[in-house]
Amino acid sequence: MFLCIIFHFIGIEKTFAQTEPMYSQYMYNMLGVNPAYAGSREALSFNFFQRNQWVGLKGAPKTTSLSIDQSIKDGKLGIGVQVYNDQLGAEKANGINAFLASRIKVSDNGILSAGLSVGLMNYQIDLLSIENRQTTTDPSFISTENTSQWNPSVGFGIYYNTDQFYVGISSPSVLKSRLAKYDNFNSGIQRTDDFHLFATMGYVIQINEEINLKPSTMIKMVSGAPLEFDLNTNVWLRNILGVGVSYRTGDAILGMAEIQTSPSLRIGYAYDMPFSPLKYYTSGSHEIMIRYEIGANKSKIKSTRYF
Repeated sequence: MFLCIIFHFIGIEKTFAQTEPMYSQYMYNMLGVNPAYAGSREALSFNFFQRNQWVGLKGAPKTTSLSIDQSIKDGKLGIGVQVYNDQLGAEKANGINAFLASRIKVSDNGILSAGLSVGLMNYQIDLLSIENRQTTTDPSFISTENTSQWNPSVGFGIYYNTDQFYVGISSPSVLKSRLAKYDNFNSGIQRTDDFHLFATMGYVIQINEEINLKPSTMIKMVSGAPLEFDLNTNVWLRNILGVGVSYRTGDAILGMAEIQTSPSLRIGYAYDMPFSPLKYYTSGSHEIMIRYEIGANKSKIKSTRYF
C-alpha cells in the first residue's frame, strides 16, 4: 500500500527526493543538520528526538536520534556524537556520527564555526517484508535475499551565531550512503541518494521584557528537485513557554510548543498536518524533542537565545 502511494505521486522513471531524516523542530536539533553547530551552546548538551511521520500510513517514516555535544579548549572547539535510527517502509538506516567544529570569535558576541562529521551507516532493505510480492517478472523483486551493508558518511557545515542571530549552510551527508542502486534494483524505477544542501537562519526579536519573537527558516536543496522552504515563527513568553507555527512549501502546516521547565531542561512537541495529497492517507506527523544541558546556568550562551 505504502509503495503504491509513493509510486503514484512519483510518476516518473527516476526519482530525486530528500533522503535525509526530516525534523520539524530542526532549530533545536541543529547538530543533525549542521556539524558546525557542535559546541555552540557552550554546555554539555543532550538532545533526544523521536518523529513519527504520516501516522496511519503503513511503512511511514520513523526517526529516532540521540546526540551529545559540548565545547572544549575554552570554546575554541566543539565536539559531539549522534546515534540514530531511520526507517522508511522496507528500508532501515542505523548509524553513528562524530562531529568536530572549529570555533572562532569574529566580533564581540559573534562566533564563526566550520564543522565536519564522519560516521558509519548500516543500510538495510527487507524485500521479503513487502506485501503482495507476486513479482515473477519484476526484476526489482527477483532476489529472495535482503540487503544489509555498512557505508561511510561524511558531512560538513559553516555556522555563524550571536546571542540573537544565527545563519548556516551545510550538507549532512556528501556520500551516497543509502538508497544506492543494487544489482537487484534494475527495473525502470531508480532511487538515488543525491546531494543535499541546507541553509538555515533565525533571529530573536525582543518585543518587551516578557515576550520574544523568533522567526526562522530552512531552505532545503536537493539535486534534481525543487527548493523546499520551512518558514517558522515562534513566540516565547517569559522565557518559559514557546508556541509557533510553520509552513513547509508543498507539504504541510506545522504547530509547535516548547516549555523550558528549568535552565537545564526543555521539552518540545510538533504536529504536522499535510495539505499535499498525502492528507487523504494520514492523520499527520508527531515529533517529540527533549534537551537536557549540564552547566547551562554557567554558560555564556543564555537560554533566551532559543537555538
